[in-house]
Amino acid sequence: MKRILPTIALLAFAALGASAADIVDTAVSAGSFKTLVTAVKAAGLVETLKSAGPFTVFAPTDEAFAKLPAGTVASLLKDPEALKKILTYHVVAGKVMASDVVKLDSAQTVEGASVKVVVKDGEVMIDNAKVLKTDIVCDNGVIHVIDSVILPK
Repeated sequence: MKRILPTIALLAFAALGASAADIVDTAVSAGSFKTLVTAVKAAGLVETLKSAGPFTVFAPTDEAFAKLPAGTVASLLKDPEALKKILTYHVVAGKVMASDVVKLDSAQTVEGASVKVVVKDGEVMIDNAKVLKTDIVCDNGVIHVIDSVILPK
């Protein structure tokens, strides 16, 4: 019994200490956003997405970036302004949880344009991207995982 209690105490302490990280650190630790994290760094947005926020990020997976035409990502990584425009189109100011997203028809992005929000047959679409996972809570906002890169008009 004496051995079990310290172990339980350590596990409880670790759980308490494992508070949510910021959006960038959460994306890094997830492992499925390597391209997104590389793009955020190339666009100079790391400090912004590590700031207090709060932000809602519609985060494309590595597979989502792989759907883009060949050479697109490499080209964008060399054009920080174009990349910044695309990435900020994936960000909404404020912490918008899934229960709030489904009540919207659109949401204004940090880029300035609005994304279209459609809920049909229990699936949520942000422009042409399907929401795969919701409500990944971070210290400075929330991440919703999407299956495609969305592009401003």
